[in-house]
Amino acid sequence: MQHECEQVIQKELGSHERLIWVGRPKQGIMLRPNDIFLIPFSILWGGFAIFWEVMALTSVLKGAEKGGPTVLIFPIFGIPFVIVGLYLIFGRFIVDAKQRGNTYYGVTNERIIIVSGLFSKKVKSLNIKTLSDIALTEKANRYGTISFGPTNPFNWWYAGCFWPGIGNIPPMFEMIPNVKEVYDEIRKIQSDK
Repeated sequence: MQHECEQVIQKELGSHERLIWVGRPKQGIMLRPNDIFLIPFSILWGGFAIFWEVMALTSVLKGAEKGGPTVLIFPIFGIPFVIVGLYLIFGRFIVDAKQRGNTYYGVTNERIIIVSGLFSKKVKSLNIKTLSDIALTEKANRYGTISFGPTNPFNWWYAGCFWPGIGNIPPMFEMIPNVKEVYDEIRKIQSDK
């Protein structure tokens, strides 16, 4: 895993850059703090949407048996809500795990590099010398997150939930092991101006 990470980040380096640290976020399907709210909401949403769809389809089928007019608009109207419900119940965990599985982090003597993407490769590069706002969050198991840039106090609500229009979440090294050591290394590089 470490070798693969080094290979991915190495491709992004300039000829004068020196790789100091590479890593990846915690892998696999996992629960986050926002799930305490999202799981009950997603079950209610998905449950109602599926109930609506079943009732609408039953109504259409009964109407067709009796020879009466069938109103297909209700089952069609319910399809997007069922899709959103299924994404909230199951899909967001799979998308989050896949997104983290395709994410690689690197620290060089000049830059912070984040390589990620589900359907296409995205490379985020930050000049390490000009970063002014770096935030560290560390858990008891020494895993944590380093955020680069100003953070919205409500960003935790969107953690692991990839949805269009969520807004600007600052670049971050998310759920990395030994986060304090990486944070200290970044601060050391910054002080060596």
